[in-house]
Amino acid sequence: MLRPAELGSFIRQARKARRLTQASVARAAGVSRLTLNQLENGIFPDLGIKKVNTILDALGLELQVQPIGQEQKSQDFLSMASSSASVSLKDALHADELEHALLTGKVPPSKQAHLITLLEEAPLWMLEGLVEQVGACSKPGKVQKNLHKLAQALNVSEEIGQWKNVA
Repeated sequence: MLRPAELGSFIRQARKARRLTQASVARAAGVSRLTLNQLENGIFPDLGIKKVNTILDALGLELQVQPIGQEQKSQDFLSMASSSASVSLKDALHADELEHALLTGKVPPSKQAHLITLLEEAPLWMLEGLVEQVGACSKPGKVQKNLHKLAQALNVSEEIGQWKNVA
Protein backbone atom coordinates (compact mmCIF):
# COMPACT_ATOMS: atom_id res chain seq x y z
CA MET A 1 0.00 0.00 0.00
CA LEU A 2 1.30 3.44 -0.90
CA ARG A 3 1.29 5.84 2.02
CA PRO A 4 0.89 9.61 1.52
CA ALA A 5 4.49 10.20 2.64
CA GLU A 6 5.73 7.68 0.07
CA LEU A 7 3.74 9.34 -2.69
CA GLY A 8 5.19 12.69 -1.66
CA SER A 9 8.72 11.29 -1.69
CA PHE A 10 8.23 9.86 -5.18
CA ILE A 11 6.89 13.20 -6.40
CA ARG A 12 9.82 15.08 -4.83
CA GLN A 13 12.33 12.66 -6.37
CA ALA A 14 10.76 13.00 -9.82
CA ARG A 15 10.68 16.80 -9.57
CA LYS A 16 14.32 17.00 -8.44
CA ALA A 17 15.45 14.48 -11.07
CA ARG A 18 13.93 16.78 -13.69
CA ARG A 19 15.56 19.80 -12.00
CA LEU A 20 12.20 21.51 -11.56
CA THR A 21 11.23 23.86 -8.77
CA GLN A 22 8.16 23.37 -6.64
CA ALA A 23 6.82 26.64 -8.04
CA SER A 24 7.14 25.52 -11.68
CA VAL A 25 5.47 22.14 -11.05
CA ALA A 26 2.73 23.76 -8.97
CA ARG A 27 2.04 26.27 -11.78
CA ALA A 28 1.92 23.50 -14.40
CA ALA A 29 -0.46 21.46 -12.22
CA GLY A 30 -2.65 24.40 -11.26
CA VAL A 31 -2.06 24.04 -7.51
CA SER A 32 -0.28 26.27 -5.01
CA ARG A 33 3.37 25.76 -4.18
CA LEU A 34 2.29 25.27 -0.56
CA THR A 35 0.00 22.40 -1.61
CA LEU A 36 2.83 20.74 -3.54
CA ASN A 37 5.21 21.27 -0.62
CA GLN A 38 2.73 19.68 1.77
CA LEU A 39 2.21 16.76 -0.61
CA GLU A 40 5.96 16.20 -0.91
CA ASN A 41 6.25 16.19 2.88
CA GLY A 42 3.25 13.92 3.45
CA ILE A 43 1.44 16.52 5.55
CA PHE A 44 -1.44 17.60 3.37
CA PRO A 45 -5.15 17.69 3.96
CA ASP A 46 -7.36 15.58 1.70
CA LEU A 47 -5.96 16.65 -1.64
CA GLY A 48 -8.24 14.71 -3.97
CA ILE A 49 -7.29 12.37 -6.76
CA LYS A 50 -7.79 15.00 -9.49
CA LYS A 51 -5.17 17.32 -8.00
CA VAL A 52 -2.76 14.44 -7.38
CA ASN A 53 -3.18 13.36 -11.01
CA THR A 54 -2.51 16.88 -12.33
CA ILE A 55 0.71 17.01 -10.30
CA LEU A 56 1.73 13.56 -11.53
CA ASP A 57 0.91 14.59 -15.12
CA ALA A 58 3.12 17.68 -14.77
CA LEU A 59 5.99 15.33 -13.84
CA GLY A 60 5.28 12.71 -16.49
CA LEU A 61 4.10 10.18 -13.89
CA GLU A 62 0.94 8.18 -13.45
CA LEU A 63 -0.82 6.54 -10.55
CA GLN A 64 -1.46 2.82 -10.95
CA VAL A 65 -3.82 0.60 -8.99
CA GLN A 66 -3.12 -3.09 -8.45
CA PRO A 67 -4.69 -5.86 -6.40
CA ILE A 68 -3.45 -6.22 -2.82
CA GLY A 69 -0.72 -8.81 -2.51
CA GLN A 70 0.53 -8.41 -6.05
CA GLU A 71 4.31 -8.20 -6.02
CA GLN A 72 5.60 -4.64 -6.14
CA LYS A 73 8.89 -3.43 -7.53
CA SER A 74 11.62 -3.01 -4.98
CA GLN A 75 11.96 0.59 -3.82
CA ASP A 76 15.28 2.35 -3.90
CA PHE A 77 15.44 3.63 -0.34
CA LEU A 78 19.04 4.81 -0.76
CA SER A 79 18.06 7.25 -3.48
CA MET A 80 14.89 8.24 -1.67
CA ALA A 81 16.70 8.88 1.64
CA SER A 82 19.64 10.73 0.08
CA SER A 83 17.24 12.93 -1.88
CA SER A 84 15.15 13.57 1.23
CA ALA A 85 18.25 14.48 3.26
CA SER A 86 19.33 16.97 0.59
CA VAL A 87 16.06 18.85 0.08
CA SER A 88 16.91 22.04 1.96
CA LEU A 89 20.68 21.96 1.48
CA LYS A 90 22.83 23.40 -1.30
CA ASP A 91 24.94 20.29 -1.96
CA ALA A 92 23.40 16.87 -2.43
CA LEU A 93 24.09 13.78 -0.37
CA HIS A 94 24.69 11.10 -2.97
CA ALA A 95 23.34 7.58 -2.49
CA ASP A 96 26.84 6.09 -2.50
CA GLU A 97 27.93 8.50 0.26
CA LEU A 98 24.93 7.53 2.37
CA GLU A 99 25.55 3.83 1.77
CA HIS A 100 29.21 4.21 2.76
CA ALA A 101 28.21 6.07 5.95
CA LEU A 102 25.77 3.31 6.89
CA LEU A 103 28.29 0.56 6.19
CA THR A 104 31.16 2.24 8.05
CA GLY A 105 29.43 4.32 10.72
CA LYS A 106 31.52 7.32 9.62
CA VAL A 107 30.12 10.71 8.62
CA PRO A 108 31.21 11.72 5.10
CA PRO A 109 33.13 15.02 4.95
CA SER A 110 30.82 18.05 4.72
CA LYS A 111 27.68 15.90 4.92
CA GLN A 112 26.91 16.30 8.62
CA ALA A 113 23.86 18.50 7.99
CA HIS A 114 22.46 15.97 5.52
CA LEU A 115 22.69 13.10 7.99
CA ILE A 116 21.27 15.20 10.82
CA THR A 117 18.30 16.10 8.59
CA LEU A 118 17.80 12.44 7.70
CA LEU A 119 17.98 11.25 11.30
CA GLU A 120 15.71 13.99 12.62
CA GLU A 121 13.10 14.13 9.87
CA ALA A 122 12.90 10.86 7.94
CA PRO A 123 9.82 8.74 8.58
CA LEU A 124 10.32 5.34 10.17
CA TRP A 125 9.23 3.43 7.04
CA MET A 126 11.98 5.14 5.01
CA LEU A 127 14.68 4.43 7.60
CA GLU A 128 13.58 0.80 7.94
CA GLY A 129 13.66 0.35 4.15
CA LEU A 130 17.05 2.04 3.98
CA VAL A 131 18.52 -0.20 6.68
CA GLU A 132 17.05 -3.29 5.04
CA GLN A 133 18.34 -2.34 1.59
CA VAL A 134 21.88 -1.46 2.70
CA GLY A 135 22.00 -4.25 5.26
CA ALA A 136 21.11 -6.94 2.72
CA CYS A 137 24.78 -7.20 1.75
CA SER A 138 26.36 -6.89 5.18
CA LYS A 139 26.57 -8.63 8.52
CA PRO A 140 23.16 -8.74 10.28
CA GLY A 141 22.67 -5.78 12.61
CA LYS A 142 25.69 -3.88 11.29
CA VAL A 143 23.72 -1.12 9.57
CA GLN A 144 21.39 -0.60 12.55
CA LYS A 145 24.44 -0.33 14.82
CA ASN A 146 26.09 2.14 12.46
CA LEU A 147 22.90 4.21 12.25
CA HIS A 148 23.02 4.63 16.02
CA LYS A 149 26.78 5.32 15.83
CA LEU A 150 26.16 8.09 13.29
CA ALA A 151 23.45 9.62 15.49
CA GLN A 152 25.86 9.67 18.44
CA ALA A 153 28.66 11.19 16.35
CA LEU A 154 26.28 13.93 15.17
CA ASN A 155 24.80 14.50 18.64
CA VAL A 156 21.29 13.76 17.41
CA SER A 157 19.11 13.35 20.48
CA GLU A 158 17.07 10.18 20.92
CA GLU A 159 14.11 12.49 21.60
CA ILE A 160 14.13 13.61 17.96
CA GLY A 161 13.47 11.51 14.87
CA GLN A 162 12.55 7.89 14.24
CA TRP A 163 16.06 6.42 13.89
CA LYS A 164 16.04 5.06 17.44
CA ASN A 165 13.09 2.79 16.54
CA VAL A 166 14.82 1.06 13.62
CA ALA A 167 15.18 -2.59 14.55
